[in-house]
Amino acid sequence: MTYVNKGILKGKEQGFETLAVRAGQPPDPSTGAVMTPVYLTSTYAQERIGKHKGYDYSRTDNPTRTALQKNLAALEGARHSLAFSSGMAAIDTVLRTVGPEGHVVACNDVYGGTYRLFERVLRQYGLSFTYVDGSDSGAVAQAILPNTKLVWLETPTNPRMALCDVREISDLARKSRARPQVAVDSTFATPYLQRPLSLGADIVVHSTTKYLGGHSDVVGGALLLNDEKMYSRLKFLQNAIGAVPGPMDCFLILRGTKTLAVRMERHAENALAIAELLEGHPKVSRVLYPGLPSHPQHSLAERQMRNGGGMVSVVMKGGARAARRLAEGTRLFPLAESLGGVESLIEVPLAMTHASTAGSQIAVEPGLVRLSVGIETKEDLLEDLRAALKKA
Repeated sequence: MTYVNKGILKGKEQGFETLAVRAGQPPDPSTGAVMTPVYLTSTYAQERIGKHKGYDYSRTDNPTRTALQKNLAALEGARHSLAFSSGMAAIDTVLRTVGPEGHVVACNDVYGGTYRLFERVLRQYGLSFTYVDGSDSGAVAQAILPNTKLVWLETPTNPRMALCDVREISDLARKSRARPQVAVDSTFATPYLQRPLSLGADIVVHSTTKYLGGHSDVVGGALLLNDEKMYSRLKFLQNAIGAVPGPMDCFLILRGTKTLAVRMERHAENALAIAELLEGHPKVSRVLYPGLPSHPQHSLAERQMRNGGGMVSVVMKGGARAARRLAEGTRLFPLAESLGGVESLIEVPLAMTHASTAGSQIAVEPGLVRLSVGIETKEDLLEDLRAALKKA
């Protein structure tokens, strides 16, 4: 299905917050319910063979999923949207468009699950991968080969919080002989902080488990794009593979997007305060946060993002031991994987989410700690970290 963001009020562009609350979610025509119904159905009656009301089987389409896809498309400024059962299912579906003997250029700081999929699953099917510093646009361009089909970016990256210049890399990719698609995993930023399609990217990827869901109670993914041909291919692959979310999952993510804007502002406010606290601490070697002036790409962050977001990474001077002591010493930051919920979380990536990178060219340093900063009272979070740092 194609979703063009024409807004809700005729002849007027709506703001992000209005779209978040209203896009794809008109009152239910049969009951007037203002919340999108959860359509718990697997199949639909047809008037005759091939004629139905837009739905025949819920692996192909479901009304609750349609509402979510319309909403996400409006937020991302996309013509097409596909919701998936997980972020990894969305990523896997994109990579199935590369084909045997195809080459992928990827930034050298990607989510551990992405690296695991690339290296331990897809290489055996003939795909090849080159990892480069995504913050160096020239290095990305130089890595493009005649058989490069895809440039895979994360920005900010997970967990080192580096930024990729989406506009510059997209321009360079289009000018290359191979003309690969540019896909951007924008999970850390969300559509509220940046819109990669407007910067020239071809595909935007989200783990909707994270900020879009926002409450750590659902797993999901999404792809957003404008190209009709690529959308048709991805839609076919999704239906053939069956990587679809259930209607209740779609409902929960749709509930989460309604408050995305206000949550992201609070996440960023708290994260900046925490980054400033950590930057001045004697036990800390480096703080990685795009909202800090000390971040090497702070100027790019100001151009490409609305604010610095809610993710902060820190490298401890005491290495792995200090990192573990910090992560295990907090009280308001539970030691847990994942991110983007209303509650703050803390983890040591090399021992947890990025364990698959150990010993590889993109291995995370053992002293790095990643914080997903929630929306709790700022001073409570700061005091928790001050206390934990004393023990680190």
